[in-house]
Amino acid sequence: MDTMLMETGTLDLSELLAQAYEVGDMINGSAEVADYAYWKRVVEADADVQAAVLRFERTKERFAETERFGHYHPNYHEALDEAKEAELALESFESVRRFKEAEAKLDDLLFTVSQTIAFAVSEDIKVPSNNPLPTKGCGSGGSCGCG
Repeated sequence: MDTMLMETGTLDLSELLAQAYEVGDMINGSAEVADYAYWKRVVEADADVQAAVLRFERTKERFAETERFGHYHPNYHEALDEAKEAELALESFESVRRFKEAEAKLDDLLFTVSQTIAFAVSEDIKVPSNNPLPTKGCGSGGSCGCG
């Protein structure tokens, strides 16, 4: 952190925001962002992938309609199977797999930066993550004993 912030003992919000933008610029210049942006463009430019995305979205909507009634809906299992099939077809494209990998790496980078900032303030701060299996904090079996 800037020594001016440390010397005065007060937080200059404009300086803090300027440094946050610098961190954002560094992230935007990272290999993770470049890889993510590249594969996103490839996926968006591929007509076959876009057709598969559209099919997957339609099957997801159909499944969501049947899911309201669960297994009791007469087309529940059929809609579920169609959605799974459409998802597999979508993931059969290398560009989609690479995009998802790049997206996960970028998400991990953003999480790590967020966690580093939060834990610099306090180890008790909860940091949102896209990981459905928490590794730290409430529910993970940590010091709170709730796991």
